[in-house]
Amino acid sequence: MANHKSALKRANQSKRRQLRNKSRKTKIKNTVKALEAAIAEKSPAEVREHMRLAQKVIARSAAKGTIHRRTASRNISRLSKKVHAMGKAQAEG
Repeated sequence: MANHKSALKRANQSKRRQLRNKSRKTKIKNTVKALEAAIAEKSPAEVREHMRLAQKVIARSAAKGTIHRRTASRNISRLSKKVHAMGKAQAEG
């Protein structure tokens, strides 16, 4: 464990950041799961709402530094691709 006052403070800050990041990552995972469930159900209104929320949560996490901005961009892109493919499949069939 840290001995100096400044090192103790850094350790405490690190713990707080770790909890905050863990919470944000869990929120990302939950919103993505909800979106994928909506895609599986093929309900366009739900998909649009969940996609909007997922984009918001992912972008916010990237802005706060929890995940890298390119990782966020890649995740949003892949989710958009799935949503678009679902829309195309519904239009054809």
